Amino acid sequence: MKEILLQAIGFCFVIFLGYLMKRIGLLSKADGGMLSVIIVNITLPATVIVSLANVVVSGTLFFLLAMGIVLNILVILIGGKVSKKRSILEQKFQMYSMSGYNIGNFSLPFIQGFYPLAVPFLLMFDIGNSVMLTGGTTLLIDKVVGTKEETTFKKIVLALFKSAPFTAYMVMLLLRIIQFNLPVEVLGVLEMIAKANGFLSMFMIGLYFELRLPKKALHLVKEVLVWRYLCGAIFALLFAFVIPLDPLLRIVLVVLSVAPMPTFSVINSVKVGMPEETVGFTSSASILISLVLMTLIMMFMG
Repeated sequence: MKEILLQAIGFCFVIFLGYLMKRIGLLSKADGGMLSVIIVNITLPATVIVSLANVVVSGTLFFLLAMGIVLNILVILIGGKVSKKRSILEQKFQMYSMSGYNIGNFSLPFIQGFYPLAVPFLLMFDIGNSVMLTGGTTLLIDKVVGTKEETTFKKIVLALFKSAPFTAYMVMLLLRIIQFNLPVEVLGVLEMIAKANGFLSMFMIGLYFELRLPKKALHLVKEVLVWRYLCGAIFALLFAFVIPLDPLLRIVLVVLSVAPMPTFSVINSVKVGMPEETVGFTSSASILISLVLMTLIMMFMG
């Protein structure tokens, strides 16, 4: 329990450090964009390659891939149902904010320190999660609200393979299926790069952190977050007590059920017309809530 609390405090400190650097003017939110490019294109793909280098492909891993898609679909449909009396803009915001799981920039660094053997499970879940975040979610939301469909299967596939982490996922999955091992020297260099992923991810979150919110948006944000974590709590209870699972797999799915909003949900919400301040505050509140919930889960289940 002490180790879990220390890890959580360490994450909070790095997030606070990033936020402090922004507040005193040494860095800005724009620097968070630069860090995001480094994480998405360098440190996260390196983490994927190193973590999947010796994985034995099994039915469990494909089950996790499917769960990454299924959980997203369920919360989008629930979000559409509970927000149907609102404007189309607010409906879309609710569905984007309720769906998606921040794996690479938050859940992965968080769980990696406690359960290194769980990392392949996280990454396989994130493949399904990525399929939704890079196009599947938008396609389904457009269907739910009845707007003109602009996203096609071809666009989703192209968007997926423009993503360095997803390409790394697919390459490593293929290599593990044919049981090809990467040279130890290559993995040694990549492991050095991968170690920077946790710190950079938390520091970037600090740079993006927002504590200001227009009062008129407070009720909407409260409702969005309540529904997101209510769904997450239901999923967590099902994985913990109802669905028979391997102990390590159970911990991973319970923790992921309460993971925070991903960056893609923020981007898509702003793209459809939601004010940046509202979306930024929702994302920041989600990170704080998830950090507390994930820490508690690790303490009680670990």
